[in-house]
Amino acid sequence: MSPVRVLLVDDQMLLRSGYSMVINSQPDMEVVAEAGDGRAAIETLRRVPADVVLMDVRMPVLDGVEATRVICAESDAKVLILTTFDLDEYAFAALRAGASGFLLKDVPPAGLLKAIRSVHEGDAVVAPTTTRRLLDHFAAMLPPRGSGPAAVGEMTPRERDVLMLVARGLNNAEIAERLSLSEATVKTHVGRLLAKLSLRDRTQIVVFAYESGLIRPPR
Repeated sequence: MSPVRVLLVDDQMLLRSGYSMVINSQPDMEVVAEAGDGRAAIETLRRVPADVVLMDVRMPVLDGVEATRVICAESDAKVLILTTFDLDEYAFAALRAGASGFLLKDVPPAGLLKAIRSVHEGDAVVAPTTTRRLLDHFAAMLPPRGSGPAAVGEMTPRERDVLMLVARGLNNAEIAERLSLSEATVKTHVGRLLAKLSLRDRTQIVVFAYESGLIRPPR
């Protein structure tokens, strides 16, 4: 198999060097390029294909949120946000822009490598319950996209049931038990939701549930 291609984006060269050493030590992944700001990341990705982008959020020239929005619109690369705090409005905005999750900058090497592999395989790195905590805290800061209600009407009743349970942080096994379904059936429903709603992963399902008004943050 071809190694997972990683683009490192951070304005601190020392951090990039550390991440690069960890990633390049693995036989199944490699750092294909680095960038020091969001604009450079976009331009680099247009020239050098990557599977996963490790993206800092607070950078000069163009921040990681706007860079994530462009990258997710232009390519199939998955974005992992790097942040200092696990409750960060920048991390929330990046999730909303299409990021597959976020990592704390002090993540241990094993956690970094696991996150890259998980995202590359199509999973979300941030647990839905953590995403919900971010959304509960920051949802009022950003207006809804406005596309939610129409998409909600396209879901079957069972898909809506599954969506609500995913948004509440349940995994496939827990959803299967709650709805008396097999895990394979739940996985199929999740896949159909992602395709029907044009979402990337389970984290995006949680974001959609808030934006469409299916779940309201506490007041």
